[in-house]
Order: sequence, then structure tokens, then C-alpha cells
Amino acid sequence: MSQAVRQIYPEPAGLDDRELAARYSYPDQGGSAPYWLRANMVASLDGAATVGGRSGGLSGRADQQVFAMLRALADVILVGAGTARVEGYRPVKPRTEGVRWSWLREGRAPSPPIAVVTRRLDLDLESPLITASPAHARTIVITTEAAPAERRAAVAATAELIVAGRESVDIVAAVTALAGRGHRRILTEGGPYLLTQIIEAGLLDDLCLTFSPVLAGPGADRIVADIGPLREPGGVDARKLSLARARTGRCAGTAGPPCGHSGPPPPVPAAAG
Repeated sequence: MSQAVRQIYPEPAGLDDRELAARYSYPDQGGSAPYWLRANMVASLDGAATVGGRSGGLSGRADQQVFAMLRALADVILVGAGTARVEGYRPVKPRTEGVRWSWLREGRAPSPPIAVVTRRLDLDLESPLITASPAHARTIVITTEAAPAERRAAVAATAELIVAGRESVDIVAAVTALAGRGHRRILTEGGPYLLTQIIEAGLLDDLCLTFSPVLAGPGADRIVADIGPLREPGGVDARKLSLARARTGRCAGTAGPPCGHSGPPPPVPAAAG
């Protein structure tokens, strides 16, 4: 039985690992949608996505458990370059990370690759994320035609390279390219700018959101960023979401999509604490 997470909606329930994973299972896409794009984010009770510039200050035991499980379920982890830098992203190490959920990788590679979105390739090309990914899960770098050619060549020597867009990354082309490589179950961990791009493009299929019992105060980023004219909440461009599941733990409450649904249901499933 899970020591950190229990279900409180739609009905109270204690959850063992398999039951918890089932609540977050991806839909059986069959021949329908080419991919399913899920976001996993954490926020304070007053909506902040970071404390001291990092999301780690908001994480707790329950969130860490769900974080590792969602990674094990995914085919690829999509993240923005800024988040990768600030949070110190490295390739997933299946022997030491998420060992509890290794059974979810049966029939697949031991760990999913990290896919980093960067318009100008402003990454540390000597970092372990770029140079030390395992052969079964080479890091994927998604950039633009405008990125310096010499940096693109340097990345391609140790990582997979996807060019999607001219001056800015075309997120639709990027996600389509990932799906074309067999990464149909896509997990994004943000940050806010990337999540906003995904939402603006209408690509988000579900949101797993952990609420941390912290009041961060004003000034911190939210899980989505303002990258253009503000739209009226609930306006014609708003995308209606519905609560599917809610769970709670000692440090956080989380929610995820329903288990066993097939195909994209209307409305798009989402999660909120």
C-alpha cells in the first residue's frame, strides 16, 4: 500500500502501487490520436510554480512518488531549456531513479529520453544531459533553423537533433516529430513558457497538478507564462477541463486522469488538487 498517496475523489481509497499507476495510465490510443501529451506540474496553494526560482522547493514525498511514476509511464520527457538549466536536468538513471516503478518499463527501454526545447541552443553542450545519455535513451534536442550551425553539429555528435521551425520552435512540428520516432506517450515537466506554448497550440491532453502546502507570496512564476496578450478567463479561447481524480498525501494533493479511458474524451481530462 502506498505510504504517501491515497485517493480522496471520486471516492476515498487506499492505493497500492499498481492501483496508483492504473489511475495515471495512458489511454489505449490504438489507431486514433498519434500521441497523448501530458503535463506534470507542482504549485503552491497560492499558485506559485517555484520557490527561490526552482520547483524543488515545492516538492514533497507524495509529489516525488508521482513524479517518478509518471516518468516511468512515459515514452519521452519534454522540457524547456530554462527549466533544464535551473533544475539541473540529467539523463534518467534507471538503476538509481524510480526503481520502485521499473516494472512499468517492461517491454520498453529501461528509461525514457529527455527532450529539450531550445530556440538558440543556449545549453551547456558539455553537460551530462547532452554528453552522458545512455544509448537506449539518447537526449533529444529540439531547436530551430536559426540556431548556429556549429552548435547544431556539436549537439548531433552526442545527442539526437530535431529541427522544428525557423526562428522559434514550432511546438506542433516538434511534438509530431517525437511521435514519429515512436514517442507517443509524451510527458512535459514545463517550465511555464513551454507549457504555455503547448496549451496555445491546443496540444495538452491532460494535466497532473500537485498542490504543495506552501504560501509563496507574490512575484513567483505560475505554471503557465504570459507570452502574449492576456485573454479573458473563460473567454472563447479558454479550454474547459474536468477533474478526474484527486489524491492526497502528507506533503501534497495530486490529481490525474481516469484509468482505462479509450481515446480523447470530451472534455479533455485534467487534474487539479
